[in-house]
Amino acid sequence: MSHLLAPSPAPVPWLARVIGGVLLVFGFVLLAAGGWLASVGGSWYYALTGLCWAVIGALMWGRLREAVFGYALYFAATLVWSLWEVGLDWWPLGARLGVPFLAGLALLVLVPTMRRHLPADDPRRVTLRSPPGTALTLVLVAFVVVALFAMSQDLHAVEGSMPDSPKASASSASAVSGIPDGEWHAYGRTGQGQRYSPLAQITAANVGELKLAWEFHTGDKRGRPGDPKETTFEVTPLKVGERLFLCTPHQTVLALDATTGRELWRFDPQVRGELALQHLTCRGLSYQPPADPMAAAGAQAGACAAKLFMPTADGRLIALDPATGKTCPRFGHNGAVDLWAGMPNVQAGAYYSTSPVAVSSRLVIVGGTVLDNASTKEQSGVIRAYDIETGALVWNWDSANPEATAPIAAGQKYTPNSPNSWSVASVDEALGMVYLPMGNQPPDQWGGKRSPAVEKYSSSVVALDLATGQVRWAFQTVHHDLWDYDVPAQPVLIELRLKGQDGPPVPALVQPTKQGELFVLDRRDGRPVLRVTETPAPQGAAAGDFTAPTQPVSAISFNPPELTERDMWGVTMFDQLWCRIAFHKLRYEGRFTPPSTGGSIINPGNFGVFNWGSIAVDPVRGIAFTTPAVLAFTSQLVPRHDDTTQLVQDDGKPTGALPALNENFGAPFAARMKPFTSPLGIPCQAPPWGTVAGVDLTDGRVVWRHRNGTVRDLSPVPLPIRLGVPSLGGPLMTAGGVAFLSGSMDDYVRAYDVNNGRQLWESRLPAGGQATPMSYLGADGRQYLLVIAGGHGSTGTRPGDSVRAYALEKR
Repeated sequence: MSHLLAPSPAPVPWLARVIGGVLLVFGFVLLAAGGWLASVGGSWYYALTGLCWAVIGALMWGRLREAVFGYALYFAATLVWSLWEVGLDWWPLGARLGVPFLAGLALLVLVPTMRRHLPADDPRRVTLRSPPGTALTLVLVAFVVVALFAMSQDLHAVEGSMPDSPKASASSASAVSGIPDGEWHAYGRTGQGQRYSPLAQITAANVGELKLAWEFHTGDKRGRPGDPKETTFEVTPLKVGERLFLCTPHQTVLALDATTGRELWRFDPQVRGELALQHLTCRGLSYQPPADPMAAAGAQAGACAAKLFMPTADGRLIALDPATGKTCPRFGHNGAVDLWAGMPNVQAGAYYSTSPVAVSSRLVIVGGTVLDNASTKEQSGVIRAYDIETGALVWNWDSANPEATAPIAAGQKYTPNSPNSWSVASVDEALGMVYLPMGNQPPDQWGGKRSPAVEKYSSSVVALDLATGQVRWAFQTVHHDLWDYDVPAQPVLIELRLKGQDGPPVPALVQPTKQGELFVLDRRDGRPVLRVTETPAPQGAAAGDFTAPTQPVSAISFNPPELTERDMWGVTMFDQLWCRIAFHKLRYEGRFTPPSTGGSIINPGNFGVFNWGSIAVDPVRGIAFTTPAVLAFTSQLVPRHDDTTQLVQDDGKPTGALPALNENFGAPFAARMKPFTSPLGIPCQAPPWGTVAGVDLTDGRVVWRHRNGTVRDLSPVPLPIRLGVPSLGGPLMTAGGVAFLSGSMDDYVRAYDVNNGRQLWESRLPAGGQATPMSYLGADGRQYLLVIAGGHGSTGTRPGDSVRAYALEKR
């Protein structure tokens, strides 16, 4: 050993000293941060890595053989530890081993330099054939072999094939809706919200041949003065006759020729003035067909036998003639109903219907959105039904005063701050009910002063009698909601025959939720068709509040697995360490962990496993195409000492009339909510964050599930790496066995085989496609796929103004 203490006969290569210095510095950093992690019960790996790197870095300055051999031992131990933590799941594995592998590779490249710079008899001399060099080579090669095998696997995929025995006939499904197969008359094609086209011209065999047939630019992009951050192009157009009808973010209504994309007319509702907007969007229009075929002729003379209904950002409901784009003067006052009538706390822009209204043969039924978490003095969440011909108020249902459904008297006001229904309702005229997905009362994260009626109807699906507005039944999806788990998606109505069931099918309702449940209910009485279990929930709410002891879980649940420290992720070991530390600093006891003043992890976050895009259901086969997303958020309650100070405007105070969101003026706490990400802005939980999944509704089975989308438009380097990204905007299913989705956070529209979830086709979009596609038959006999590409302000996808139609080549 005496030779180790002798003076160096030759200087250590400068590159060795550089690498040694880097390892030494980062070693001390890892030792300090990893020591903190270990002290709170976390993994010891990072502290031990820091110690190893510091020792190896010091050895690099004089004892190169020991340094290389020591690194080989360290890397072998890291490989074993990584496999123990995450197995052969490549992306978590790569995050743990990427930096150590590159450092080891640098050492391996340095080995020949060590040989050249040192005399043959120098004890520090290292070669690739010497024991240290061989050891390092072997462990690095072992990692490459493991990596290649892990990359070939997808441990998160569920493989399977849908049953192909029909539960009904396609012709009978079309007959029930009364809508021609080639048309699309409502947001979900029909009032049942299925997002299913009975057209079968495009199939799994030929979808790869789809080409862009035409493209139209509306001229309406986000970025105008007064636009809120969430200015979005989310519309799903209607197709009636040979025309398409759509609305833009700034409320312009357009009619296009469905076969050529040529503009036929344009209506500007003249929304003016500064508006206190949280959202600026129009998800779609609503259509009232003529009462009889002969009435259509009268429409040309301005009689408005048919109508389009458009809610505006300044609180009006406008009725338009589909033939001319002019207002229908018999409806309301000169073609419009004032939605501010009877509304408390009037503030232009703070209340309007962002979603298309529901239509029955007699009524147009309107809900609306209110500002989320701005104050405790917001508008009412009242649901109102108007006569479809005259616009006269027929009934109103206020969830905080649910028995009083007779039209409100002049001079009276609806209940301030009552739960609202901002998403899309569904209608069953045969049963005489409208089905409402309900929100909750602001503030979302603190509910210490909610009334019994508010508690009963918050975050529920509620069935109202079409004739009277009285409650027929209600099913609550979250008890005492403190997580902004309002019901975001349109209920889907389907005649469902369960596996092994005899007799007629059940008139069912499928309700997707933000927390990942697909509740399947009997829409006649709200009783579960598939099992619902009340499960214990974490306790310990903020001061003055409480938590429900249990929460409902459906037999079909996409509830993400409970997070652990080993689920923390990052591009490198360093941001993964940051996420591990953050995981231990925040409160987390699984799903329904209450918000707290110290900060809590909310998984899934209020982005939702499912959101307003809902799901697509094939009524013929009884199957669903779904798009589950998983993104954890953090929620911190900030104590308020007055009703005016802005506490959580981390991006600066809002300008103009735009509201200060999440301040909760009038409540004990403001709320700071954001995605659970590393300092690099990357989710702290490992991918996939977005998938597509096929569900057999007849037995509640998830048949297949696969990653969806790439990080091409999310990362600084545009690499099309298929991690699986969230989508915002619903899917479309067709009778041809193909599903379409454009809402992923990369700018693509994709086609999937509904039988097994295999991706069949994709097309690059000029902007984010955060809307639900639709399909129709053109005058040329071709089936078209229509996609909106305009981007979404909150998610930061690329803005645009495109309406794109795809079709197969003419034969």
